[in-house]
Amino acid sequence: MTSAYLLVSHGSRDPRPQVAMEELGQLVSAQLGNGKHLVGIAALELQPQPLHQQIKDFASIAFLDGVGSLEIVPLFLLPGVHVMADIPEQIALAQQALGEDIIIHQHPHLGSHQDLVTLLSQEMARMGAQTTILLAHGSRRPGSLEPIETMAAQLGAVTAYWAVAPSLESRIQALVAAGQTKLAILPYFLFTGGITDAIAQSLERLKLQFPTVTFQLAAPLGASPELAEIIGDLIDT
Repeated sequence: MTSAYLLVSHGSRDPRPQVAMEELGQLVSAQLGNGKHLVGIAALELQPQPLHQQIKDFASIAFLDGVGSLEIVPLFLLPGVHVMADIPEQIALAQQALGEDIIIHQHPHLGSHQDLVTLLSQEMARMGAQTTILLAHGSRRPGSLEPIETMAAQLGAVTAYWAVAPSLESRIQALVAAGQTKLAILPYFLFTGGITDAIAQSLERLKLQFPTVTFQLAAPLGASPELAEIIGDLIDT
């Protein structure tokens, strides 16, 4: 065992993402050969310890198993501030504390993997709507939305964002005004949690506003063997 892998998510006050992360960690471990590599999970925010301390603790366990390389895998869908600045900063703090006993390496973030488009297109095919809205969280970091716009173009979908414009409501209003009557919303989020609950509540209000429109709401990506396979491939790059 020469490498260990730490899957890093955002973190949440909602317990459901933590449960899903634990399940996904087990699936990734199975994908990598069950026991051939040590796989752990950590979160950037809303944890008792900062990420650099979580990395140090995991590295200490890995070191006892003879691991010389610790691979950080950011399970983030956008190349926002967390991926580009916060996680590298936490890795640098951990590396400084650990010295050269273990070398830490950050992999590309999950959203950079092309096969996510395939997963989403399969969900779109199941829904079979007239128009699909790819709904992502959004980021104000310059350039961070470009991958979402590219993904939507590949899927033949339109975009909306939870945190920045255009919002889901404004996008639906525009589509209904253009004569669309069958709409599917594809939440580009990792797990079910507070935001996906809020999306569902927002959609219930929109159903009342547009009673002649048929809406479908897909589930977020979730912990699945298919997602674990993508993460395993990301690790190999």
